[in-house]
Amino acid sequence: MTYIKRIAEQELSDNLSASGAVLVKGPKSCGKTETSKQFAKSVLAMDIDPQVPMIMATNPMLLLVGATPRLIDEWQEQPEIWNYIRHEVDERKEKGQFILTGSANPNDNVRLHSGAGRFTVVEMNTMTWQELGFSDGAFSLGDLLQGKKIEAYHIPIPIEFIVERLVIGGFPTLLNANEKNAKKINSAYIDLLCEVDMSRVSGINRDPNKVRALLRSLARNTATIVDNRTLELDMKMSEKNEISRNTLSDYLDVLKRLMILYEQPPFNPHIRSAAQLRKSSKKHLCDTSLCVAVLGLDSTALLKDMKYTGFLFESLAIHDLNVYAKANDANVCYYQDSYGLEVDAIVQKRNGDYAAFEIKLGTGFIEEAASNLNKFVTNIDAAKMELPKSLNIITGTGMSYRRPDGINVISLAALGK
Repeated sequence: MTYIKRIAEQELSDNLSASGAVLVKGPKSCGKTETSKQFAKSVLAMDIDPQVPMIMATNPMLLLVGATPRLIDEWQEQPEIWNYIRHEVDERKEKGQFILTGSANPNDNVRLHSGAGRFTVVEMNTMTWQELGFSDGAFSLGDLLQGKKIEAYHIPIPIEFIVERLVIGGFPTLLNANEKNAKKINSAYIDLLCEVDMSRVSGINRDPNKVRALLRSLARNTATIVDNRTLELDMKMSEKNEISRNTLSDYLDVLKRLMILYEQPPFNPHIRSAAQLRKSSKKHLCDTSLCVAVLGLDSTALLKDMKYTGFLFESLAIHDLNVYAKANDANVCYYQDSYGLEVDAIVQKRNGDYAAFEIKLGTGFIEEAASNLNKFVTNIDAAKMELPKSLNIITGTGMSYRRPDGINVISLAALGK
């Protein structure tokens, strides 16, 4: 399969120039290894090389011998290697020596010394629409964060195409897959997650049925503010599967460690009103295809339930914004207050500059989205913080254009880094 360039490549290249070792993190099968191989001069596969356990028990430093950057793939299979790499980076005093890839954080019982000053981190996701070739990136997030005016026009995308992509998802192995085959592969991914991967973390057996019930509950509540109590009740009512609060917390923690679960934090600006700001995070699975797979849905089902499809589209847009935000040294939050005003995404750079985004699958909610954005701006206390650099509405089936009030309406097929 031909390798397709990833947005994370630039950050990986920069980090290799800045630090002795780079840790590349992300959910299983998102493309970490293939991207890292574009930079590596030698490779060690910790999960499949049969000699690794014996060498780790006798002379672990032998595993670090090889042309640099040396890729240590699935390093968490032998997490003690971290400390040896840390020591070797100190000894060599050179940049770009090692790349470590992993789809899970190591077990709690492994003592790892800090990698501060030695390791930098690159977080990867499944593929965005720009990486897949479905977006031309005419509306660059980097430009939107600077408040640049963008004049571009795009024709609407058929809803059938959007729904198909929600089902297929962004895993690189499904690049040329049709919906039928993608559903089988994504369902197998869920099965392996429930039956194997969840129990490998910390070596604790976790009930596959409860894991599946939790994933189904998270999928039903994607792109929403849902607390543990709500998940617990949803599992009981919808799945007929009871789970204790401690077990639920443990399972959620493991899903985050496997980078399957992503939490979108709240944005806390200075506001004029007396409204209270929400403090809980929104929850998303790492790819919309996993939501679809665990619920046993397909394109036909999604076309019949446009409300749920709208939530999936929001999750897809947040996924892509996250990747584009990382490329601009920014983070993705959301805004919601006790008066009911909500903005789906706030992308903020380290220097404080930010842009606001509403996300709407169809064109019927554009005016409502514009009204929300304008109310949000009015509520910002400009004496204490800057106003957003741009106001934007990401849409699925609508065209891309700039409104007379200055709000950008952006098709997902026009959004890029």
